[in-house]
Amino acid sequence: MTMDIAHPLPAPSPALLAQRPRWRPVDAHGRLEHAEIEAPLDYARPDGPRITLALSRIRATGRRRGVLLSLNGGPGGDNGIGRGLPERLAAATPLGEVYDLVGFDPRGTGDSTRLEGEDSPVSVPFDSRPPDEVFDALAADMREREEGCRRAGGELRPHVSTRNNARDMDLIRAVLGAERLSFVGWAYGTLLGAVYATMFPGRLDRSVLDSSVHPDWDWRTQFRSQAEATRENVDAWAAWAGERPSAFGLGADAAGVIASVERTARALAALQGGRALRTSFDMIVGTLAADRARWDRLGELVRALLAAAGSGDAALAGRLLAGQAEWRPGRPAGSRREAVLEAVTCETDWPSDPAVYHAAMRDFRERCPYGLGVMRAQPWVGTFRTFTPPEPPVRIRGGGCPAGLVVQADGDPLDHHEGGRVMAERLGHRLVRITDSGAHEVYALGGDPAVDEIVNRYLVEGELPSGAVTCVPGVPRPAVPAG
Repeated sequence: MTMDIAHPLPAPSPALLAQRPRWRPVDAHGRLEHAEIEAPLDYARPDGPRITLALSRIRATGRRRGVLLSLNGGPGGDNGIGRGLPERLAAATPLGEVYDLVGFDPRGTGDSTRLEGEDSPVSVPFDSRPPDEVFDALAADMREREEGCRRAGGELRPHVSTRNNARDMDLIRAVLGAERLSFVGWAYGTLLGAVYATMFPGRLDRSVLDSSVHPDWDWRTQFRSQAEATRENVDAWAAWAGERPSAFGLGADAAGVIASVERTARALAALQGGRALRTSFDMIVGTLAADRARWDRLGELVRALLAAAGSGDAALAGRLLAGQAEWRPGRPAGSRREAVLEAVTCETDWPSDPAVYHAAMRDFRERCPYGLGVMRAQPWVGTFRTFTPPEPPVRIRGGGCPAGLVVQADGDPLDHHEGGRVMAERLGHRLVRITDSGAHEVYALGGDPAVDEIVNRYLVEGELPSGAVTCVPGVPRPAVPAG
């Protein structure tokens, strides 16, 4: 097995490298198979305790060219669908004709050895614009969340990291008997793919990174960039709505529209139950601003809410905002949940001074309240981290792996477009840029035929776009006349 040249460790034991998955069909009629393999808990102790990794596979139906592994967001795979990705790829793409499609639940998640945390209660109801007097209580809630992760996480928690996920990928490659892996990663999967390309460049075949993290940002910067990206989408929508004052009546330019949004937020806050109404409003403004196809709906909603709140009709405002939920309602301490997000995001350092977060929260409360942006500025478990990571994070670099693809929407609200640009340049990949789009996790999962065609041509036939950057238009904006 190739060593991690960025931080050398012993290879897994010969017994682990020699294991072969025992595949079993999931049902009597489908092609999906499941298996489990063992991996070191700590790669620095290759003969030490072991964990289990849960795998899935759909065999290639045609002339097989290799193994394709995949992972979506998280960290750890959004909604725990790591093991389910082969079925989604087989249904949406032609990849299953030429690849064995392999999925896995990363360590700590799904049916792999599970990392748990206590689901500690919160003392402060979520507010998209929290007042200064609750800042200390928010920090105390997060400190208790970290303590709950410490109590439940045991010896596994320090070893749930992107480095070890990449090592697990290479172990999967070895036990499958593949010389090289092809990989498709979305969101957190892009970080994992880039770390694998850095640690094991000779083991990577074809690679697609969709909705990319920034290769140079720590986790706190990555969180904060989500609020900035959402604000950029809101400003783009406001400029569009401001060009259509007769349709929405919110103002004749971007500044006027934002002023109407803020009047709506203030009017909602003044109603009975106003904190929850305003929080739901801020959340949906950020969400709809990312979706260009629903910009007209956002304009109509702001206009209707401004009228309802201005007349004091809290019931109507609530109906207009129906479906918008409170953030993370508290549950009794002692219940358990998966805690991989908290572990992986502790692999980079977070400031320990509360004043740093207080300043950021005041800034985001004013500039970036939309889409719950203040959540990206407040303290996180990393602020109160109770363990020292055994290793530093990987410094992503290129030059040793084949050219692949980075897919990035320029208005992605979760992974800022700057990350995709820098990631493509760093790894020497071609960039597929979806313009005027707030899409996230696009290839095969987002229903974009133009993007799917480019990526499928590369993964199946090996054909990369000719230029360094290929632009693909996003969904059209609503056909509302200007004026």
